[in-house]
Amino acid sequence: MDYDLEMMAAQAAKTVLTLDAEAVRALKVGINFVKNPEDRKCFIIYKDQDGVRACRNQCKHQGGLFMKDIEDLHERTVRCTKHNWKLDVKAMQYVNPPDSFMQDELERTEQFCLELVELNPPDPWLTDPRGAQELEAGEVTITYLTHACMQLKLGQRTMLFDPWLTGPAFARGWWLLHQPPEDSFERLCKADLVYISHMHSDHLSYPTLKTVSKKRPDLPIYVGDTSRPVFWYLEKSGITLTNINVVPFGVWQNIDEHLRFMILMDGVHPEMDTCVVVEYKGHMILNTVDCTRPNGGRLPTGVDVMMSDFAGGASGFPMTFTGGKYTEIWKAEFIRNERKKLLNYKAQLVKSLQPKIYCPFAGYFVEAHPSDLYIKTTNTKNNPDDLNALIKKNSPGITTWTPKPGSVLDLGVALKDPSRKAGQIESPNSAKTYKDSWDFSLYLDELSLAIDAEFFQHKSWIPFYYNWAGFKNYNLVIRVIETNDDFEPVFGGYDYLVDFLDLSFPPRRPDRAHAYLEIKNRIGVMRHVVKHGLLWDNLYIGFQNRISRDPDVYHHRFWNHFQIELPTTGPDWDLFLQKL
Repeated sequence: MDYDLEMMAAQAAKTVLTLDAEAVRALKVGINFVKNPEDRKCFIIYKDQDGVRACRNQCKHQGGLFMKDIEDLHERTVRCTKHNWKLDVKAMQYVNPPDSFMQDELERTEQFCLELVELNPPDPWLTDPRGAQELEAGEVTITYLTHACMQLKLGQRTMLFDPWLTGPAFARGWWLLHQPPEDSFERLCKADLVYISHMHSDHLSYPTLKTVSKKRPDLPIYVGDTSRPVFWYLEKSGITLTNINVVPFGVWQNIDEHLRFMILMDGVHPEMDTCVVVEYKGHMILNTVDCTRPNGGRLPTGVDVMMSDFAGGASGFPMTFTGGKYTEIWKAEFIRNERKKLLNYKAQLVKSLQPKIYCPFAGYFVEAHPSDLYIKTTNTKNNPDDLNALIKKNSPGITTWTPKPGSVLDLGVALKDPSRKAGQIESPNSAKTYKDSWDFSLYLDELSLAIDAEFFQHKSWIPFYYNWAGFKNYNLVIRVIETNDDFEPVFGGYDYLVDFLDLSFPPRRPDRAHAYLEIKNRIGVMRHVVKHGLLWDNLYIGFQNRISRDPDVYHHRFWNHFQIELPTTGPDWDLFLQKL
């Protein structure tokens, strides 16, 4: 998969397929699946009177393979075997879901033959290669704290990944499953550098950073130069952090003579998601975090340690959907299949990269609040031991590590001793593994403060807010209903329609044909999101709504806008009140 890599190292042209004149003449009109005889990679070539267009046989959504679409009568579309996304290869545009991605098209040089050229970046971690030096016991240790947070001791330096140590994520939908070690905040405040992979609140935790900012506001934090700034909400949060470093992709950041790291972008969500390679004395640690397609699938092989997410369940779909096919039986079957696909994908990725040690992490969250018991029961997640068992079956030479909070991996010992448990130091038996309390009221009361904001007394806040959001010229009508925790309408709550074709607010659905979404949102979370101009991830990924749709189609443009592309400056409610 290709994507724009101007911020990374210079691209290099690579010929991926060559067809001679006879093979070009043999292409049929319409869709052709063609394999490179050398590496057996498959490509799709569309041919008509205007010439040819070509792409890799790989879905841009999550990397699935395409096959012929039996419903296509015009020889223009193919269907992904993974999630049934459809691609119009004549236009190189995904048509289901509509208005989503454009497919990355291969360049071509055409005379009598056909040469397909792909622009790829060089593998940037190969820049300035360093040989691996022998490590002493205790020189490099990795300590698991909770969820996606690891502490790396690298010689005289310490580095932390994605510190979510307290409070909820996604408004009030996610809570920590594991109890962090008691000294976790002390470890964080003493760190020499902190890497935060992306802006999702289970990685960029404002409750955690609020505590840290009072003790060490100059904590060195590093993030990738994504088009949506990771810290876009910092000024509005009231948190002061004075040492945030935004670094380019694919460039080594040298910390000292032995330690350096490099941030890489995600191929599916390059605007917001990243992963990281850390190198100490020539030994590499790869953390792919939540990336769907880290670095477009180009990753270093044979690293000393690889860690990645494993659990799944990080989406409102399909648990929050109602009506139509979304029966409990359908949901259970879908979730079971998706978890199985994720396990197989992770196991295959690990097999292809052949790390010496693999650790699944970044999936230890729970829908702990009593009002989310249905989600907790429905949203079953993968077990890390199941993934490690599958990896051992497929790749017996790879050591796996499933740590508990406070567990330590001593890399120097683990690399010298081939035994499975060498270098793995478990947390003390007295250490608490799972949380049993979460201070719900502290955080829910804060969300509820938005309910009585003065501007919500005036219904004109609705057009003011959606005009601020700036999404329009799309044939979709939504109905938004403010509800209680049980998704029942609340007295005094709003129930309104938004027509995004002309950004109007009609009293009833228009007569024309249109797509329709009905969204029930918990009033405290919805008004908190509106008041502060937050992304709708808090509602959707946080399981704070219930959704039905007609037709049953995913509207990529709508969700992408409200989850990623809202303005970085919030609505000016003071101005709104002044104009009343």
